[in-house]
Amino acid sequence: MATDTFHGWSCSGKDQPLEWREFQLKKFEDYDIEMDVTHCGVCGSDIHTLDSGWGPSDYPCVVGHEIVGVVTRVGAKVENLKVGDRAGVGAQCGSCQECNNCKNRSENICQGKAVYTYNDHWSTGDKTYGGYADKWRGDSRFAFKVPDNMTNEVAATFFCAGVTTYAPLKRYGVKKGDRVGVVGIGGLGHFAVQWAKAMGAEVVALSSSDRKREDAMALGCDDYVVLSDQDAMKKQAGSFSHIICTSFGNNFDWTLFLSSIKFNGHFIMVALPDEPLAGIPAMLLASRQISLVGSIIGSPREIEEMLEFAAQHNVKPWLNKYSMKDAPAAVQAMRDGKARYRIILEN
Repeated sequence: MATDTFHGWSCSGKDQPLEWREFQLKKFEDYDIEMDVTHCGVCGSDIHTLDSGWGPSDYPCVVGHEIVGVVTRVGAKVENLKVGDRAGVGAQCGSCQECNNCKNRSENICQGKAVYTYNDHWSTGDKTYGGYADKWRGDSRFAFKVPDNMTNEVAATFFCAGVTTYAPLKRYGVKKGDRVGVVGIGGLGHFAVQWAKAMGAEVVALSSSDRKREDAMALGCDDYVVLSDQDAMKKQAGSFSHIICTSFGNNFDWTLFLSSIKFNGHFIMVALPDEPLAGIPAMLLASRQISLVGSIIGSPREIEEMLEFAAQHNVKPWLNKYSMKDAPAAVQAMRDGKARYRIILEN
């Protein structure tokens, strides 16, 4: 029997433990679906939100925005999904549908009111809750059918980490003959390597230490450069068509990275540090005509395209699986840097 409540792992405040609690689902509307959650990825964004790292969070919050499950209910205006389908939801679950960006199918940069999958509010005023839970209810226009040849656990982490790296690499034209540097081989970076390689590029891992060399080569990298190796970095000067930055630490050496990019190349920032960017050498940026660009998740169209591309090219996350009942331990593993390279929760 259908109910209007769900259970999820709730955080009641900064530095507070996760607790399994019951909450009210949003009001069910014509474009909505409801699904039983089978899997949810653990994302760095979850940690930032639990810790109010990007500003004060609206506690209590249930995080998780790499959600996959089985559809159990569809609204009268739902066209893309039916009961029994396997579906996924990412970091965004709604938009105004009326602004120029939405009309141009760039809903991820909605100029009106983008709705995020947790720590936000629906147009009804109901809070949004994420996928560390047993159920999810929301707008079908931001839910996507999982390809038949992809399991739920593999699919889940595409909906944030996957599209966050796929969308800008595709948008900024990575192709055969390009040379792509990937800063950071982690949850985002291990996807970026696979996307760029599948797009035909030569791929080089740019890492702070040598400890992930073997993993990077297994993922498809053509070379691996330790940033502190001055001789190796000098050889990279002016060689990259694109650098995608998935990890951003203190004392980031902008000159080192921008000097490694070709004239008219791209530096793509998908890492989202708590503090503002600083120390960017404007003259170097200008003289090499480098495009310093940001990117936020991806549009529904880009998500659908990504899923098809991943299925065709056998792009898959490297996963560590935890039971949903062990979500607190999974979050701690994420904090401790133990993810290799995405953590997935399973109901």
